[in-house]
Amino acid sequence: MQQYIVSARKYRPQSFDDVVGQEALTTTLRNAVKSGKLAHAYLFCGPRGVGKTTCARIFAKAINCLNPTENGEACNECESCTAFNEQRSFNIYELDAASNNSVENIKALMEQTRIPPQVGKYKVFIIDEVHMLSTAAFNAFLKTLEEPPAHVVFILATTEKHKILPTILSRCQIYDFERMTVAGIVNQLKKVAGNEGIKYEEEALEVIAEKADGGMRDALSIFDQAASFCQGDITYAKVIEDLNVLDSDNYFSIVDLCLENKTAELMALLDGIIRKGFDGANLISGLALHVRNVLMAKDEQTLPLLHVGERQTARYREQAARCTPKFLYNALRIMNECDVNYRQSGNKRLLVELTLIEISQLTQPDDDSAGQGRGPKRLKSLFKRLIGTRPQKAMQVAEDVRRGNEKTASADVKNAPAEATKAVPASADDTKPTPLKGLKLSRIGKTFDNLRHRADARKPVEETPLVVHDDGTRSTFTEEELLKQWMAMCTRMPEELTGLAARMKNIEPKITSFPDVEVVVDNKILMDDIQKIRGRIRNTLAQALKNSSLSLNLRLARPEEIKRIPTKLERFEKLKTENRAFARLSEELKLELD
Repeated sequence: MQQYIVSARKYRPQSFDDVVGQEALTTTLRNAVKSGKLAHAYLFCGPRGVGKTTCARIFAKAINCLNPTENGEACNECESCTAFNEQRSFNIYELDAASNNSVENIKALMEQTRIPPQVGKYKVFIIDEVHMLSTAAFNAFLKTLEEPPAHVVFILATTEKHKILPTILSRCQIYDFERMTVAGIVNQLKKVAGNEGIKYEEEALEVIAEKADGGMRDALSIFDQAASFCQGDITYAKVIEDLNVLDSDNYFSIVDLCLENKTAELMALLDGIIRKGFDGANLISGLALHVRNVLMAKDEQTLPLLHVGERQTARYREQAARCTPKFLYNALRIMNECDVNYRQSGNKRLLVELTLIEISQLTQPDDDSAGQGRGPKRLKSLFKRLIGTRPQKAMQVAEDVRRGNEKTASADVKNAPAEATKAVPASADDTKPTPLKGLKLSRIGKTFDNLRHRADARKPVEETPLVVHDDGTRSTFTEEELLKQWMAMCTRMPEELTGLAARMKNIEPKITSFPDVEVVVDNKILMDDIQKIRGRIRNTLAQALKNSSLSLNLRLARPEEIKRIPTKLERFEKLKTENRAFARLSEELKLELD
């Protein structure tokens, strides 16, 4: 029985013409052989399985050939070529640097360089995976690499050029090998299948080529596996079953369902995929690659970036015509977030489901019907209708939305009387109705609404006159309620007053003679800033405390009234002193404040 040889070894190139996908490099090497202008050191770098070591052997045989052909190939007839083919040549040495990476191994190799070749012109030293050499071994190699004997040629091969010392790179001619295209791999697989008498479907070979990720050796290994599984008849269905590859039809279907907003069908398809044993992470990564290919298919200039067969390219172009760039960009962003959070997720299936649901809603049209829920688009359309509404009405609607009573909120806006669309002026500058632009639940102001129109966060505070609005309310309030409303007001102040609001939070207003409120300020600068918006502060407190007769007085603190603001560490220590339970907890947990 004849011994079986795997295709990766059986069909390993024996000449430059047999090398697939590296035409530019092989042409350069052939020309070097023909002209006899050889460098003393070469560096072949590139991904795995693209022919680095193979080209190094072919090149080594060609430069030692006694009768090279006109196109720079070895004759395969002379003594040097025969010895190489029979693996008994003493002129070509191969060293695996992954397992021989010490200084002693390199010194032993350097000793061999002193002996001239017995047959042929050169001694060729091929060092594979050269990046695995230790730093000391590299340093021992430097001098010989820079000035080797005239009969020595070094060929270094690596998959990780960035790990090689710059002093080594500067002494070599560098050849960068490219990944092979899907079309190039498929053509080579067709030749192998024809020689082996194996039937095939072209789509099945395209799947094998895509799985190989640009490496011919990997493609031939996968081809052997598929041929063994399919018993000489390689079909698309059997290949994806054997390789456990998710059918590309699923990705096309997922994108189509997302475009049509069919969430229920999408969840059913996802369940079927998971039941077949496919992991959610693989699904998301595969779908992201598919969406990326659809995006590349939208432009003729990016079509070469697909790295798929002609039939798949046509399908991508057809689907790309129905997808908007915005949908594709957002879908890629959502899937990238899912991929980042997948490993930390406690419920991975739910994360994948939510990701697909979110993608399916990217093209969801705005719908104001009662059954559409309260999504972001629904809230946006609802608050657009609040333009021109009084601040009090806006507050009421916002509170209804927060509590989930959106129907009541919509009815309130719809039934609002015409006179309610007039804004209550907060100062003399606010005599015209002002729409509430940029209304947000977290930043709903009252008398600060007009300050939302800002041009620069560093703009100085503009002084406004004090205008008192008396609507007849005379409710009583305590200092505790006053302080609560004071803090709430500081929190609601607009972004351009953030610094002032932070300083105001350290002030505690006091009731001197009800309803007169006194605010004691530590310094003149802060007092001047507060004085500029005193009218707004007074009206805000009067409205919040429901007492329009409230008066606000500012006073500069006397020296004995000025209190130093405690630091975070001082407040932490005070809390430990006043609260025994907190002190015990901080001791047990060894809490410290940096």
